[in-house]
Amino acid sequence: MSGYLQVSTATANREEAVQLAGSAVGAGLAAGAQVVGPVVSVFWHEGQYGEGEERRVLLKTTEHRYAELEAHLLEIRSWSNPEVSALPITAGYLDWIDRTSKS
Repeated sequence: MSGYLQVSTATANREEAVQLAGSAVGAGLAAGAQVVGPVVSVFWHEGQYGEGEERRVLLKTTEHRYAELEAHLLEIRSWSNPEVSALPITAGYLDWIDRTSKS
């Protein structure tokens, strides 16, 4: 059994968030995903202060699938420099993540 991750990224709108979540789950790179928001983000980007409304996309996967999931997310994103981060999942439906994140 490998480690488990919650992968997070954001999009500019609901449509892109749902498409991103669906493509990752449909490809078997994530067991499931939630679209959260809108959320307000405050950030520094390319030397500029910014504020904006975004949709947060949270995906569950295994450490084994992370690199492929990250590449998928970066490839189909409309933003040129999107954030993709991952946190460990230590409890929950770990068997479900194993079964549905296809190797």
